[in-house]
Amino acid sequence: MQNVLGYEKPSKLLKSFAIPSIISMLVSSLYNIVDQIFIGQGVGYLGNAATNVAYPLTTITLAISLLIGIGSASRYSLYLGAKEEQKARHVIGNGVVAMLISGFLYLVLVFLFLQPLMKAFGATEQILPYALEYTSITTLGAPFLIGTNVFSNMIRADGSPKYSMFCMVIGALINTVLDPTFIFVFDMGVAGAAWATVIGQVASFVMGAFYFKSFKQVHMHIKDFRFSFSQTLQTAAIGISACINQCSILLVQVILNNSLVYYGQFTEYGQEIPLAACGIVMKVNAILLAVIIGISQGTQPIVGFNYGAKQYGRVCQTLKLSLTCALSVSVIGWASFQLFTQPILSLFGTGEALYFEFAIRFMKTFLIMTCVIGIQIVSSGYFSAVGKPVKGMILSLTRQVIFFIPLVLILPHFLGLDGIMYSGPIADFVAFIVSTIFVVREWRHLNHLQKAENYE
Repeated sequence: MQNVLGYEKPSKLLKSFAIPSIISMLVSSLYNIVDQIFIGQGVGYLGNAATNVAYPLTTITLAISLLIGIGSASRYSLYLGAKEEQKARHVIGNGVVAMLISGFLYLVLVFLFLQPLMKAFGATEQILPYALEYTSITTLGAPFLIGTNVFSNMIRADGSPKYSMFCMVIGALINTVLDPTFIFVFDMGVAGAAWATVIGQVASFVMGAFYFKSFKQVHMHIKDFRFSFSQTLQTAAIGISACINQCSILLVQVILNNSLVYYGQFTEYGQEIPLAACGIVMKVNAILLAVIIGISQGTQPIVGFNYGAKQYGRVCQTLKLSLTCALSVSVIGWASFQLFTQPILSLFGTGEALYFEFAIRFMKTFLIMTCVIGIQIVSSGYFSAVGKPVKGMILSLTRQVIFFIPLVLILPHFLGLDGIMYSGPIADFVAFIVSTIFVVREWRHLNHLQKAENYE
């Protein structure tokens, strides 16, 4: 039976794959957003600052899951397109075993170095107790979070984006119900938010694991679930761009947190206000990023299969459509951030006048170029999906590492906290230019391949 990815209209495919993927990514982001809202209302902005300090640990888990999940899913799609079923099965089985091993190693290492990590991530003396209480619990759920995200990518590549979505939704619903119950009813503070998160992550993991009984495109066997170092390296080579993107976000978070604490102490805002405000702005921006990443992830199985099947015209159509959607979403997000700044920030609890003064200015300035970030995210994901990880990795690095980090280290020397604010939009704009150049060249290459295929 012919795979639907090879003949269905690209717009219909993108809709059926991207919408569940967007919902899955939004749900994943809502884990942290919901915690931030209820902690802000029940604990205060110091609690929010603690979740900001803890957030790099979540970024590490996402980096691991994307390395394995995107890599496995992309190779699986390519092998399905080339009609190599046995190789497709081995990719999935190896990915599951690699995920279990990495989740266990993560758990052990974080618990060994938890307090030094919190201090390295920017925790001040006031924030450290909250951060340790929160992360000592959420770390228990990290292996399940890694597993859920790996499963989600594999299930989506198998042609079941809705099931992938439900895996994420069930955990988020549980988290949303338990958060206010634990924080306000049982007066558990940040620990309550942490336990609610872990319970939701376990539920999502269990639902994802059940899918392996009924893969659509292949029939999985017990013997497929074995670890192969060479298979893992090949998977990592494909998933490395998405992983590096998360690692670069981690590096940005650490440098940004410490810069805010350092330069904040020389202003009327102090150390804690900039740290708390930045955490909220980043979480709000994560909602927009979740939608764009969802579009990118929904695109990947389609372009991966058709590239493997040498249907380059369909690859072009899908790429153009996904870039258009991502750009449209970016513009809508930008308008929301600029027009509804205070109402958005007010969702995360109350604070002193200085807190809101800084938070509003930070959000408006730091996110002023979000209208173009969709191009960089989608193009990076595209190159990974078609087996060009080096190009995908370069695009992943442009915004975060190559441009933003040098800017956030240099500009504050001259402009103080304002220099940190201006670093974001400058990096976004330059990354957009670089991504556009890569996409235009790839578009010409695809047209050349299509003409050659038609000639043959």
